[in-house]
Amino acid sequence: MNKMKYPNQTDGVYGIKTAGSEAKTFVLWREVVMAYASPAIMAGIGGLITADKGLQIGALTTIGGTSALVAWLLALWLRSRGGHIRWIIGAPHLIVVGIFAFTGAMFGLFAAWATSGLLEIMIPSNHLAWVGRIWIDFPLSGFIASTIVTWRWRLGVTTNFSSKRRR
Repeated sequence: MNKMKYPNQTDGVYGIKTAGSEAKTFVLWREVVMAYASPAIMAGIGGLITADKGLQIGALTTIGGTSALVAWLLALWLRSRGGHIRWIIGAPHLIVVGIFAFTGAMFGLFAAWATSGLLEIMIPSNHLAWVGRIWIDFPLSGFIASTIVTWRWRLGVTTNFSSKRRR
């Protein structure tokens, strides 16, 4: 009979998939956009559901903006110095993310304290409506941004180190 050999059509597909999954890179602008968009969208939806105009505006300003700033600063630090510190690479993923999330929340709390203190000095009557929100917005944004950036950075570093070990 006719015993013709047909090429296996899945060989090339799996080769492309495995090469693409090992090439996870940490791109600064992508991480900052993700850190801005995630809490801003979540808080914006909450503001729409509760019809809270302050939360809707805060989602785009104090929540999203603080999150983007913390993500940018942390991502710059992790990219330049984070890979050289042994415990950050060697410790379990959740412990590293937890430590950085706590640090991000503390940084947000410090930023809220500094912002409210500076505003009291510059504007003594302090009639700005959003100043009362920063005590919640800044620490929560720092926590979310630190968690997102550290989680994604650690995944990229772990993938890059494990792919280098295999070769």
